[in-house]
Amino acid sequence: MRFLRKDKVDRTIIIISDVHLGAGAIVNQRRNYLEDFHYDKELVDFLEYYSSGDYTGREVKLVINGDLFDLLAVPFVKYYDDEFWSEEASLKKLEMILDAHPEVITAIDGFLKQKKKSAVFIIGNHDAEFVFESLQKMLLDRFSEESQKKFEFRFDQSEYVPVKGVVLKHGHEYEVAHQFDPKESIIEDENGKKYFLPPWGSYYVTRIINKFKEERHWINGVRPIKSMLIHGFIFDTLYMLRFGLANAYYFIMVRCIAFFKQTKSVQSLLSMVRKELALWKDYEELTMDEISERDDIQALIVGHTHEPVFRTYANGKMFINTGTWTKMYHMDFGKGGEDARLTYAQIDVRYKKNDEPELDIALNQWEGSNKHPFSEFN
Repeated sequence: MRFLRKDKVDRTIIIISDVHLGAGAIVNQRRNYLEDFHYDKELVDFLEYYSSGDYTGREVKLVINGDLFDLLAVPFVKYYDDEFWSEEASLKKLEMILDAHPEVITAIDGFLKQKKKSAVFIIGNHDAEFVFESLQKMLLDRFSEESQKKFEFRFDQSEYVPVKGVVLKHGHEYEVAHQFDPKESIIEDENGKKYFLPPWGSYYVTRIINKFKEERHWINGVRPIKSMLIHGFIFDTLYMLRFGLANAYYFIMVRCIAFFKQTKSVQSLLSMVRKELALWKDYEELTMDEISERDDIQALIVGHTHEPVFRTYANGKMFINTGTWTKMYHMDFGKGGEDARLTYAQIDVRYKKNDEPELDIALNQWEGSNKHPFSEFN
């Protein structure tokens, strides 16, 4: 059992993803139905734990594997339509989020101030607007000068290897709808005003998911999606019919027709549709070939889908999805019901005499070192 091991741990890597900090539960004296994060105290507790006690003198790297911030879910901003993607609007959205969760930002800063602590922030599809340097600066300005030097941004969308044998990706890279090129995603108008050019999946979130979420707050938190659609059509027919038609119309107009106008090729259109349908595939299926064919991968760790998964295969390789720090609802028999598990990966590294790392990898569930007498009802 891993908690009985007595040999020295040289360093620890903790990996969280899909925290989805939003603009707060209340915005302009109105209930913010888009806010998905309600675990500020638990996250603060988590960061304090890994910078104190047994971890006081140990090297600990915090890896935030995408979607720390949810810039796609900020309501009541004065910018509309295309202006929503301007640099000016992105800064305003981030400012609202930072002001709504000051305890979390302070806790990250406090973690980084400790000896041998550092953090890497891998940009996901919900905080892709961090390709703007101004957003990076706004976040860093909330940290002390000491902490800023120990906080690294990664927005080049390439895989991140925190230790030999472990490969990290947020996971949106496997879905065409959410792919974006950081270098090509910033455009400038004739007045020098900068805009973010989002993938079509981001438009889908802001124009479809966010609008239907006002009526059913759980619409983006139910898994599996197929079961949610079947159940919805039976028990919530009118709502799900509207949701289905909106999805179909949006996909046909934004993806199919627009894509065909660009390519003028039916074959290319059919190929694109097949790639888009990867959304319905299990992530283990999507990544199986990559894991098995690459000798440099001992463990592939992703996020994005919000479903915590730990799989060990016959060849000893691992697939891990770190899940989310938002509330989920499961409709399969193995996980049924409401799920508020705050999951993360932990890698304890021990170096052998030949400098080859020995890895102890686990998917953990944070339950808190302190018990709070109440929590917010959502």
